[in-house]
Amino acid sequence: MISGAAGQRLRKRASYAAVVVGTLLIAVKLAAWIGTGSVALLSSLVDSFVDVGASLLNLFAIQQAAVPADREHRFGHGKAEPLAALAQSAFLGGSALLLMAEAIRRLVSPTPVVHAVSGIAVMACAIVLTIALVTYQRHVVRLTGSLAIGADELHYRSDLVLNGSVIATLLLGSWLSAPILDPLVGAAVGIWIIYGAAKIARLSLTQLMDRELPDAERALVRKIAEGHPEVQSVHDIRTRAAGPTAFIQLHIEMDGDMKLLRAHEISDSVEADLRRAFPHAEIIIHEDPAGIEETVMFPGPERSEDPLSGDLAQGEALPDLR
Repeated sequence: MISGAAGQRLRKRASYAAVVVGTLLIAVKLAAWIGTGSVALLSSLVDSFVDVGASLLNLFAIQQAAVPADREHRFGHGKAEPLAALAQSAFLGGSALLLMAEAIRRLVSPTPVVHAVSGIAVMACAIVLTIALVTYQRHVVRLTGSLAIGADELHYRSDLVLNGSVIATLLLGSWLSAPILDPLVGAAVGIWIIYGAAKIARLSLTQLMDRELPDAERALVRKIAEGHPEVQSVHDIRTRAAGPTAFIQLHIEMDGDMKLLRAHEISDSVEADLRRAFPHAEIIIHEDPAGIEETVMFPGPERSEDPLSGDLAQGEALPDLR
């Protein structure tokens, strides 16, 4: 994956592209909604307003996440990205509730959709623009691993379903003279948007709560470290992610009679191997003499070991430091 300045440029370009495309979609959808009065089309318009707001927030977050670590933020500013994604989920959820309220009003008092052909033409144009944007965003996510761009891509991808449903509604409503289809589809889209918002929120909270990296990645950390011929064992693997940056900490056990200089060289070699597998990671390695039992740092009534890392189980009490 691409990191550093090159990755930052890609994330910025993807954010600018989202803002430009979203603004164009707002303009054409607004004109089409004024002409048709369709609730389904209104749902797409509302979603585009939210898209642009979220993309602007993304742009700010990506710029903030790229700020180097400073005196007050020694681990950098990477969590700006999941914070922006969490805000996106809130925007999406709020817009969906407003949309569903309008759909309920139109279910009570159905209104025929007029000028359906112009609405269909606008939504076809929206689909083409959105496909182009989503394709580019997915390319950037593959290269950079950006959570913020991934969240943006997720709800623009849901727009494809939304826009297709609007076209189907306009066609069926016009052919069948069934105005009730319009608010029904609008309400269904509202439920779809809420589902997408919940998914984005879950991904964001995973990083904000410092959840461990997936088991497969932690197992790879152990395999790489134990692959060095002079590393006898590995324990206390701790990992987390903040935006595009992963943080990996571990203890490696080596011959206790080894000179400190040689232990340092081995640690550097293990770090280099890990960095090839995790190019976006900040890595901290602690060297321990093999066979010496360490003091338990998190005492509790019971001690439970994590099968992957040897970490103590959650829920154990912290010592009283007063």
